[in-house]
Amino acid sequence: MQQAKQLSLLISITAWAILIGGIVYAHLVYFPPYLSHLPESNALITGPYAIRDENFWMRIHPVAILTTVIALFFNWKQPARRKWIAAAAIIYTGVIIATATYFLPNLLAFANSGNSTLTPAEWYQRGQTWQYLSWLRGACMLAGFILLLQALTKERQ
Repeated sequence: MQQAKQLSLLISITAWAILIGGIVYAHLVYFPPYLSHLPESNALITGPYAIRDENFWMRIHPVAILTTVIALFFNWKQPARRKWIAAAAIIYTGVIIATATYFLPNLLAFANSGNSTLTPAEWYQRGQTWQYLSWLRGACMLAGFILLLQALTKERQ
C-alpha cells in the first residue's frame, strides 16, 4: 500500500507536469500569433494543415484529473498529504469550471470570428484579455502542481 501511495502521487505529478508544459507552450508559441490577428489568423486552426491542439487537451485533462483523484484516494489516510492533494484538486476543479464557462466559449468565438461583425481591433482586445486571464489560469495550475510537490515531501506512513 505504501508503494501505491507514492506511485499514485508521482504519476499525478507527472501528468500535471505534462499539462503545465502544454500550457506554457501554447501561451508562448500558439496563442500570441493566433489571437493577435483575428479573423485572418484563423488559418492556423482551419484547413487541412490546421493545428489541432484539442487532441492534446482532450487526452491530458482526463489523465491528470484521474491521477489526482487516485492519488487523493491512496493518500487519504495521511492528513499531511491529503490536505495538499485536496487543495490541488480544488484548484483544478476551479480551473476546469473557468475553462468550461469562459475560456472554451471564447475559443469557439475566436474560431468563428470570420463570421462576426466585430472589428479586428475588437478581436485583438478580446484576444489579449483572454491571453492575460489564461496566463492567470496557468499560474493557478502551477500553484496546484507545487502543492502536489509539497505533498510528496510529507512523511510517508
